[in-house]
Amino acid sequence: MSELIALKNISQKAADMVEEGRVHKALYSDPEIFEEELDKVFQNTWVFIGHESEVPEAGSFKTAFVGRHPVILSRDRKMNLHVLLNRCRHRGATVCEGRKGKTKAFTCPYHGWGYGLDGGLRAIPKVEEYEGVLDKSDLPLESLRHESYQGLVFATFKDDIEPLEDFLGGAKKWIDLFVKQGGGYPLKVLGEHRFNFPGNWKIQLENTTDAYHFPIIHKSFISSLDNATADIFDFLDGDGFVEDLGHGHSVMVMIPDLVDLEADLDQPIPERFEDLAQALRDEGQDEEQVKRLVRAAHGTGFNLNLFPNVSCSMAFFRVLRPVSAEVTEIQHVAIGGDGAPAPFNRKRMRLHEHFQGPMGFGTPDDGEAWERVQKGSMAGKDGWILVNRGMGNLHTSADGNVAGAVCSETGMRGAYQKYKQMMAAEGEK
Repeated sequence: MSELIALKNISQKAADMVEEGRVHKALYSDPEIFEEELDKVFQNTWVFIGHESEVPEAGSFKTAFVGRHPVILSRDRKMNLHVLLNRCRHRGATVCEGRKGKTKAFTCPYHGWGYGLDGGLRAIPKVEEYEGVLDKSDLPLESLRHESYQGLVFATFKDDIEPLEDFLGGAKKWIDLFVKQGGGYPLKVLGEHRFNFPGNWKIQLENTTDAYHFPIIHKSFISSLDNATADIFDFLDGDGFVEDLGHGHSVMVMIPDLVDLEADLDQPIPERFEDLAQALRDEGQDEEQVKRLVRAAHGTGFNLNLFPNVSCSMAFFRVLRPVSAEVTEIQHVAIGGDGAPAPFNRKRMRLHEHFQGPMGFGTPDDGEAWERVQKGSMAGKDGWILVNRGMGNLHTSADGNVAGAVCSETGMRGAYQKYKQMMAAEGEK
């Protein structure tokens, strides 16, 4: 009973640290709060696992995490998807260590128990020793409930949670727009890279709904652009906005002209994109499709934050994984078109490398900023993190949601209010 009370008090302490326009810096570093977040947040909502294109064929798999729980996303021989806990039912060893690949089965390296792509227990060495004490059908790899929307796969430990589409709510409109950057082809993962940064997961959650930092931290990126493109990224005084989509989700529109990539296709191709346009013509694409592909190649004009762990960020997926109170893993996922012309996907990769790649302009600058926030949060005995920018200048969006200017912190406040709600819940412990 005392343990239950302690856990409840930790949760309430975290919830009390979230106010309307500020959050306490202890949320970045308190290890007790972090442990409770793994239960209250990551085990009680839909968590992004990957994209269906990462498991394209029967036998394909990729490994991922739901909070701290290792899982496998697999596709069986009937092309059905499964999300399985990566834990042998015998002595608990992981049965798959590869990030992605293709296999006929998952075999525990410790004692050789073998599992099918659907998680069913298929083989046990010296099975006669279990006669009368074990039925293989009783010990499959544990499955998680999972659902997909537009190829994005989410999983949850919570069996009675609302359907994924209800959870996504107003974010579905923006996911529909985001996938248009396949240029008329299905979206496909082209590659990824991962890195850890010494900071709390919520620091990154804040970042992709924060336009305020862009002209400051990303000066080097802006200086690497041609003048016309640099002007596009001068958006703080433009017509962009941040909209609270509910359930902790938000969208930050920085470049309104690039919200719908299938609009304005009758406009001439800008001169700076002519090399790509000609390469597509050389591939046999007609002019209408050339325009569509050129417009889609450079990504959308918005960041979509999906609580708690993934951002559809202009032209890539950014996935976070909480490792500890002061360590977070980031996965940057490059995307293109499945079956799209080679010059299109090549351009997508080069643009990804330019900003998000490990040697790009954006990732190192963001990483240093996140590290400094974590380091600074250790200063002093008391302290609050402000998320109140734009609170006095809100309006109602066309979809009936709370919205603010592009440099407002509307999205952060929405995410923290969802966090507060989940951390205050009593849960199942």
